[in-house]
Amino acid sequence: MYIQFAELPVTDQDRAKAFYTGKLDCEVAADAPMGADGWRWIELKFPGTQTNLHFIRRENDTPSDMPVLVFVADDVAGTIEALRVKGVEIVTEPHEPTWQPGRAVAEFRDSEGNRMVIGTP
Repeated sequence: MYIQFAELPVTDQDRAKAFYTGKLDCEVAADAPMGADGWRWIELKFPGTQTNLHFIRRENDTPSDMPVLVFVADDVAGTIEALRVKGVEIVTEPHEPTWQPGRAVAEFRDSEGNRMVIGTP
């Protein structure tokens, strides 16, 4: 068993799709009309994973104060630097959290203002 997709609240589907394909190297798994209002069913696939990312409509203009997804990477510092070069907003620099000694974590924001954590395995 695995998770088919995680839902991510977005305001602008095209902007979010461009962010995830251009900055996080996602591939489009689905992009199809869904309803009369122009909203689309968009699913993105991360390289090397089974879980896709699905955009849902954000209910208001305020992104969550808490991280909404946690990514895992062997080289957090290198990944954060690559995101910085691509113009991604870095919220916290790589550091060792007191609650998980030996693990490196950092945070960034996506195009929709969502906070994301990236950490070592």
